[in-house]
Amino acid sequence: MKNTYKKATFAGGCFWCMVKPFDELPGIEKVVSGYTGGSVSNGETGHYEAIQITYDPSLFTYETLLNLYWPQIDPTDDGGQFFDRGSQYRTAIFYHDEEQKMLAEKSLAKIEQTSRFKAPIVTKVLSASFFYEAEEEHQKFYKKEPERYEQEREESGRKKFIEENWKSKV
Repeated sequence: MKNTYKKATFAGGCFWCMVKPFDELPGIEKVVSGYTGGSVSNGETGHYEAIQITYDPSLFTYETLLNLYWPQIDPTDDGGQFFDRGSQYRTAIFYHDEEQKMLAEKSLAKIEQTSRFKAPIVTKVLSASFFYEAEEEHQKFYKKEPERYEQEREESGRKKFIEENWKSKV
């Protein structure tokens, strides 16, 4: 019997910090770092740094992916994520079909209703477009450079933010 894999695409700031939470879980076939959501204009691409997850929906649901995505980010920051500033580090959920769109919008509404954050949620739900795979040096960075990966999470403020805003409240 052939597996029917689906794709999920999430932008959550620097893609170095976004791969590990999803990688190597049962039902996750692969996680790739890359760029998506933009187009070339005046020499700028407007792309987001993102990850694209290939998963088996019979083993790992899209809702579970969304529940893992939210606690990796600050959904109120429209200028980037943590110490990574700029439009390429904004947050977004890129849906690949109408079911994903509906589930992503429902998930976003649930986060808004929790009143967890005082500032408005700015994470966008956008239609998936072409995904450009990042250079090999960016793939599975947490495995290639484990010390640098941990240092990045610590110094950027991501680790502290997650602990203070998500861990006890998820």
